[in-house]
Amino acid sequence: MIKPNFEVMASYNALMNKRICDNISTTSENILWENKKAFFGSILGTLNHLIVGDLIWLNRLNQHPSYPTGFKALESLKDFPLPTKLTQILYDDKQGFSRNRQALDQIIIRFIEESDESDYSKNLSYRNTNNDIFNKSFAMLLQHLFNHQTHHRGQVTTLLSQIDIDIGETDLLMLIPNVDNE
Repeated sequence: MIKPNFEVMASYNALMNKRICDNISTTSENILWENKKAFFGSILGTLNHLIVGDLIWLNRLNQHPSYPTGFKALESLKDFPLPTKLTQILYDDKQGFSRNRQALDQIIIRFIEESDESDYSKNLSYRNTNNDIFNKSFAMLLQHLFNHQTHHRGQVTTLLSQIDIDIGETDLLMLIPNVDNE
């Protein structure tokens, strides 16, 4: 069963993003925009890239072959901008970013709740930002969505630690439930 993995990943994603949002709430905008020579420049530049990536992928995943009109949980994506490039800045202030990041994380949780085991066995055809066509496993693309978040959040936590902000434990292990030995 794949769905329990995605449920844990969606919860982990939301928890880690909330910790970052909570920790940047008292940090000056100037520091958050300071070029740290990261892939996307600054802390907020990197955080914007994460939300851009999520919006691009969620809109693609909403084209699932079993859902001709899209997933109900993803209907509210229409309330978000549709990015056209990976470096796009959607939210230039920490409050706007945090509000929309947390709203998007709740959409992701509902999307995973709505999805079904059988959905993960399908393939998804999509176009990337260069208009190239791909056909890949829906489950692996969904896994990529979460892995992409973890990858860049790791960069953000490093950048935050350089300005003496520690968001605490970040290992996925803390959300993996214990199982009883039978």
